[in-house]
Amino acid sequence: MTDKAATNILKIPTTLCPVKMWVHPEGQVIGSLFLHDEHGNEVADDILTLANQPEPFLVFKCEMPEELRFYNRNSIIRMEYVDKDTTIDNVQSLECQLHMMDGSLISGTIRETLPPDYSRLYDYLNLTENRFVKIYTTNDEIILINKTYINQVTIPQSK
Repeated sequence: MTDKAATNILKIPTTLCPVKMWVHPEGQVIGSLFLHDEHGNEVADDILTLANQPEPFLVFKCEMPEELRFYNRNSIIRMEYVDKDTTIDNVQSLECQLHMMDGSLISGTIRETLPPDYSRLYDYLNLTENRFVKIYTTNDEIILINKTYINQVTIPQSK
């Protein structure tokens, strides 16, 4: 195999979206995920769609050391990123606290358009086709959390 052929095997899509990921057992890694390929074709329209794809691995460009990695989606605990375009029409807000297996507590709001007969927090968490849930911690800061690593979810009590 020539050097050029070896390089082409590892050629990866080019539009990057910066994220912080927590991966089991490695810990935090900082880098970017790819949303478009080298021809401008869409890989996914957003990080949630990319995270919930059925393929076992996703492509991650790590900052330190600078290298490409292929992470198993099942080993990704959570991903944090900023999205300035967070407007959703007819959205329902569900406040919650996620108690993670590592002992951390993540508080935030789920903002989703849900059908009337599946509009409870319980229903959203049990959507089986989604591996990750999307939590807004502020207006534009988002955490995608792998449901496998959630120990329990509670609803904050009003004061």
